[in-house]
Amino acid sequence: MTKWVYTFGAGKSEGDASLRNLLGGKGANLAEMSNLGLPVPPGFTLTTDVCTAYYDNDHRYPEELELQVKSALAQIEALTEKRFGDKHNPLLVSVRSGARASMPGMMDTVLNLGLNDETVAGLAKLSEDARFAYDSYRRFIQMYSDVVMGVDHHSFEEILEDAKLEKGVTLDTELDADDWKALVKDYLELTKRETGKDFPQNPIDQLWGAISAVFGSWMTKRAITYRRLHDIPGQWGTAVNIQSMVFGNMGEGSATGVAFTRDPSTGDKSYYGEFLINAQGEDVVAGIRTPQYLTKQAREMAGADDISMEEAMPKAFTELAAVFERLEAHYREMQDIEFTVENGTLWMLQTRTGKRTAKSALKIAVDMVDEGLINEDEALMRVEPQGLDQLLHPTLDPDAPRKVIARGLPASPGAASGEVVFNADEAENRAKMGHSVILVRTETSPEDIHGMHAAEGILTARGGMTSHAAVVARGMGRACVAGAGSVRISYEKAEFTTAGVTIKAGEIITIDGSSGEIMQGSVDTIQPELTGDFGTLMAWADKKRRMGVRANAEIPEDAKVARNFGAEGIGLCRTEHMFFDAKRILAVREMIVAKDENGRRKALGKLLPEQRKDFVELFHIMKGLPVTIRLLDPPLHEFLPHEDAEIEEVAKAANVTVETLKRRIAELEESNPMLGHRGCRLGITYPEIYEMQARAIFEAAANVAKETGEHVVPEIMIPLAATKAEIDFLKERIDGVAVAVMNETEVEMDYSIGTMIELPRAALQAGEIAQSAEFFSFGTNDLTQTTFGISRDDAARFLWIYQERGILDSDPFVTIDREGVGQLVRMGAERGRAVRANLKLGICGEHGGDPASIDFCEEVGLDYVSCSPFRVPIARLAAAQAVLKRGAD
Repeated sequence: MTKWVYTFGAGKSEGDASLRNLLGGKGANLAEMSNLGLPVPPGFTLTTDVCTAYYDNDHRYPEELELQVKSALAQIEALTEKRFGDKHNPLLVSVRSGARASMPGMMDTVLNLGLNDETVAGLAKLSEDARFAYDSYRRFIQMYSDVVMGVDHHSFEEILEDAKLEKGVTLDTELDADDWKALVKDYLELTKRETGKDFPQNPIDQLWGAISAVFGSWMTKRAITYRRLHDIPGQWGTAVNIQSMVFGNMGEGSATGVAFTRDPSTGDKSYYGEFLINAQGEDVVAGIRTPQYLTKQAREMAGADDISMEEAMPKAFTELAAVFERLEAHYREMQDIEFTVENGTLWMLQTRTGKRTAKSALKIAVDMVDEGLINEDEALMRVEPQGLDQLLHPTLDPDAPRKVIARGLPASPGAASGEVVFNADEAENRAKMGHSVILVRTETSPEDIHGMHAAEGILTARGGMTSHAAVVARGMGRACVAGAGSVRISYEKAEFTTAGVTIKAGEIITIDGSSGEIMQGSVDTIQPELTGDFGTLMAWADKKRRMGVRANAEIPEDAKVARNFGAEGIGLCRTEHMFFDAKRILAVREMIVAKDENGRRKALGKLLPEQRKDFVELFHIMKGLPVTIRLLDPPLHEFLPHEDAEIEEVAKAANVTVETLKRRIAELEESNPMLGHRGCRLGITYPEIYEMQARAIFEAAANVAKETGEHVVPEIMIPLAATKAEIDFLKERIDGVAVAVMNETEVEMDYSIGTMIELPRAALQAGEIAQSAEFFSFGTNDLTQTTFGISRDDAARFLWIYQERGILDSDPFVTIDREGVGQLVRMGAERGRAVRANLKLGICGEHGGDPASIDFCEEVGLDYVSCSPFRVPIARLAAAQAVLKRGAD
């Protein structure tokens, strides 16, 4: 019989941390903490296999499940000495999700399950606290009605706010037992009114309703969006954890909180967290109340008045600190912990690897090596390559003038300026139009995730540093200021006010997620310095990686940035980008409209010194490192004018009539320019273009060699070749130019001529092409287009639907398609090296900066990857991780 349920509690469990894929992260860690003897409320986990079966069988459960759940529930009853549904001594449980990859706030939770009109009275008598009992019941009605029955939770909040207003109080804790009893009645009536059904009173019905709702939340829009953004496969499914309730809302001796064993923003080795007295866990993470600090030091540093847990509950805090140390030593990783104190007794509800900023990840990894907890290889695997992007974003210039209008909690570091928007849809829409936006919300919810992703930064009026907004923003690398209590938001008026200042939708603000400051207008920024922990980790990565890392760059500024980030050369210099300069475009256009070869050569003569100057600068910056220069690739019509004023200007410069120029423009129009007269086809039709570029390259190399004595070895790349004959035709002419320049300058130089493999035919004929080409660079942007038959410019309109519906796991223009495009790359590499054993192989499409694609490049045995300058650090780390995953030295 298949085992669908695993129990834990009382110092033992049927699972452990190694069963993460089956029990989910939360279930596996609850089992592990139980095995460690930590105080974990007893419970059981429904495996991820149940989730898979649920969806595979039209939302029906395996036959054996009901009996296994009944047996596991009886075990909790035995351990707690309570009975599920007993009106005198009721067992209450929580029902929570728990996927193998953490998805904070994306799936549903139900607390206090088992309460009804009878058991609430028993709980009141048992606890001798009617206020606590009916507070717990109203929470359960609200949560269950929202999660399971589809009643908007805001409707309950409105009833609660009205009740507090009528009584003249502001805090939930100021309501007494009679108030909660009245609210329970109002809540039950609301549910009946909204659903047409009575609120379920049978605890078993409640339990299965909650289980189905949690499994159902795996396929909600917000969960699907989160998985897509974080590359979490939908087929993984979620586990469901049912656990005996412990209560943080039983009075002043009870509390609930969230804590990290190290600071997730900075990486400092100091306890970081928040708690609330007389509250339940959802109050902290949902941002409903702004919580208090965990430690006295953190409270004093923030200048806060509310007492810290260390001061309010010294015994429980001491026990908690001991748990921190034990869990971090056990997992050898920074932990994110949820806990509850019930009448002075500490209970652990969850531990998991804590999400952190890139800066924090670097520091924690390096510090743990210094502390002897992990080694260098483990440190490299602890840092997410994509996360390094966070370090490359601007921060506020400390000397820049600013008008601070409010302060909140520094929830996610970095700075961002943008137009204020008040809802997620507007954020997404304006971002698509090219606007930078700051999403301003009273508090965020999982439904806001698409707007949070689109925004440059997030500002919330409520919530703390472990609220939904803070956790999600840190994971996305977005600046976030949370809990800005002085900010009063009016969604109706589309504005917020603070300290007498009103900011309307569309106006610019700046937020600093490192200080919590909110500023009116835009504030100047500076680029980060990548030293210290970053340099240490990169040095470790460079020791481990096999592949080289180059950059795609053609202007000096990009080349300098690339070198500063550790690029080992230029893997793609797109010469056409140099032609669009305002001083050069006229000469390019003259060349295009020339009547004959002599006219073209005359125009190209004007471009030669400019191209030579470009290459001289690049060779100087690269100081002998390889520079791969792609000859002209795009179709000529891209350089021609379209506006009448520009057409007149070009016609005059080229000494032709406007009508003649318009005819030439019409002649160059193509139905499908991506597959048209471009790349090496231009060089064959107009050899003088490539001859001019080759001369510029060789003359620049000779000049730099004379000036510096450095050995410059240019790599000349022929684009869009499909046949060996194309390479041979152009190689003969390039070689001829090289000989001429060497004779003219009396400088001997080495160079190589290769090609981009960006057409399926080229990959198939790689063995033949390698007889002439000395290196291959896989141009996977075009190779993906020509393999799929999809235009990259149009793909964004529909590829997301393919991903959402499971047709594609990822966007093939972001992460290489291993089965199709990848097979062509593998084939091209193998067939090319079978002919030329020392054939240099690289990749220069966008995939060169994507960690998953870099892993594939390591698998295939490429010599280097080339990516945009700002992704060079990502590629360096990803290349090292690719080696470590294969167990190589």
